[in-house]
Parts: sequence; structure tokens; C-alpha cells
Amino acid sequence: MAKHNKLGKDGELIAFMVLQRDGFSILETNWKFRKAEIDIIAKKDGFLIFIEVKTRSSKKFGKPEDAINKKKISLYKDAAEGYIEQHPSEEEIRFDVMSIIIGKDKTDIEHIPNAF
Repeated sequence: MAKHNKLGKDGELIAFMVLQRDGFSILETNWKFRKAEIDIIAKKDGFLIFIEVKTRSSKKFGKPEDAINKKKISLYKDAAEGYIEQHPSEEEIRFDVMSIIIGKDKTDIEHIPNAF
């Protein structure tokens, strides 16, 4: 596995564990729809939450969440609509981002609700 792929998978595992610890019910991981993939789909407090996990090894090229552009958001929202069509839900919809920096000495985790 390429180093950047391993970093991404490590970030997703960290996000998964943090979300579970914080009381989120995880419904899906790595859910695919057409050209998009939703990293984590969860429920909490009446919300159906689509969570994008962005992981970096440093802030050298900006914050992880800075990599989410308009095209990515559009694909993500299309995938969320696809999920809702297949799994109807009465919960409110929310899009969160988990921004993770896995450094040599420490890991920084930021959960950004309603990111887009």
C-alpha cells in the first residue's frame, strides 16, 4: 500500500474510534456511489451525518480540510442523496469533516460539524 493510502486509512480509523467514543452510531464506512465515496456515515442527536475524513502528516501544504473543493462537495452531496434514496431517513442531514494531522510526535484531530 502506498504511503499516502496508509495515512488516509490510518486517519479514517482514528476518526472512526473518536466518533464512536463521542457517541456517534456508525452506519457505514467507505460507502461508494458512482464516482464518490463517503468515508463515514453516522447518526447522532437526530442527525444523519456524512463525514469526510482528511488526513495529512503535517500542515506544510495547508490544513487537511483545505483539500475539499467545490467539485468534491458536489460529488459528496450527490452520494448523500444516493444514500438517502437507498436508506430513507427522517433525520436532519449534516456534512462534517474530520481533519487529522498524524505528526511524528502527536496527532491533531479536529471535528468540524456542518463543514459544508
